[in-house]
Amino acid sequence: MSHRFTWSDETFLSEGVECAVRVYQPSGQQAPVPVIVMAHGFGGVRALRLYAYAEEFVGAGYAVAVFDYRGFGESAGTPRQLLDVAMQHQDWRAALAYARTLPGVDAERVVAWGTSFSGGHVISLAGQGEPLAAIIAQVPHVSGPAAVRATGLVPSLRVGVAGIRDQIGAWTKRGPVYVDAAGLPGETAVMTTPDAAPGMDRLISESGLASGAYPVEVAARIVLKIGLYSPRRWARGVTCPALVQIVESDAITPRHVAEETAARMADATVRVYPGGHFDPYVEPLFSTVIADQLAFLREHVPVSA
Repeated sequence: MSHRFTWSDETFLSEGVECAVRVYQPSGQQAPVPVIVMAHGFGGVRALRLYAYAEEFVGAGYAVAVFDYRGFGESAGTPRQLLDVAMQHQDWRAALAYARTLPGVDAERVVAWGTSFSGGHVISLAGQGEPLAAIIAQVPHVSGPAAVRATGLVPSLRVGVAGIRDQIGAWTKRGPVYVDAAGLPGETAVMTTPDAAPGMDRLISESGLASGAYPVEVAARIVLKIGLYSPRRWARGVTCPALVQIVESDAITPRHVAEETAARMADATVRVYPGGHFDPYVEPLFSTVIADQLAFLREHVPVSA
């Protein structure tokens, strides 16, 4: 049964800065319903296909809150496109706290949904004790060293030079040095696997966005820290039900480390699909991925408790 729904664009505060959040509510619900909180991956914004997931969730009777990090998309915050793990964790905690206050929501049944880099965030948060009813981690970043190895030595060195320039600039109060989040092999970008640039381009076009509608670059200093961010170290602390969705040919977050991370969790459901890192967001894989997410939610966090 598909529920009618309403949505509205709202804001919440994270460390005093306004974050943009789109709130979806099923129409006519009687009892409080679970709420799913969502954010995008590395340098991504919610307009890049996350609304497609949200509409499926609210159509199944869940409330949904989809937010942009500080400095990204419709959220406030400067400098723009500054990706910082600790800041994004703060934004996540603020978003989860905000979601618990929404009308018609069961504050005890909050699900954190993350993809790619934010898939790592939801694993980290759950593992650190954030009270969650469940997590969904789609193609999650779980190991910094594995991500760097997957990038390769030469591309890592190429983008690392920009990262050093940006970090020095930050220390001396200059504006950020930016690099593209995704580029073609041989270009200076964070992700330069063969599927990275085409995958990002398809995400933009399938979202109905004009090219250039959102910057697809990040402050380069993050590349100096990616290798240090390994959410799998928190995996043993994940006690809530977890859905970990992996693709076989993921050149950005390799399959074997994602499977090993899921094996450390107390109650993990693992699904493996053919394809690459960017395939879950679009057809033909999207329908399968979202169906598995809805089945997981019906089992572990049903609308009617």
